Amino acid sequence: MSIWLVDTGPLVAYLDSSETEHHHVGDIIDGFTGVLATTAAVVTETMHFVSRARYGAIAISEFISHSGMQVQGMCEPADIRAASELMQRYADTPMDFADATLVLLAERLAVPDVLTLDRRGFNTYRLADGTAFNPVIDN
Repeated sequence: MSIWLVDTGPLVAYLDSSETEHHHVGDIIDGFTGVLATTAAVVTETMHFVSRARYGAIAISEFISHSGMQVQGMCEPADIRAASELMQRYADTPMDFADATLVLLAERLAVPDVLTLDRRGFNTYRLADGTAFNPVIDN
């Protein structure tokens, strides 16, 4: 079964019809038959962005439930340390904590496929073995 990691941008775009990528991301997510996976940091970031909408928080929680998305905490002390080291390594890009946790999850699952609107970041980031990410959105 195919697994895609999911970044904040596509989640916000999927849930917010005013986002420019809403329809494009919607078509991609609705057409995907594999497993979506993300981190608690991405969910937190998404909640922040969609909270302005009256039912934004409910919408993301329902999407996670109905889609069967796997959400990994990635908040153990060793994960936080590894994420901070990645953020330091990619400070010029820059990399935020949510992106760092996705890189760690990619390494843990051995999955380079990522649903992201952040092509600059995910075209720069690498897994520990040097593997490049494969952004699955063709902007």
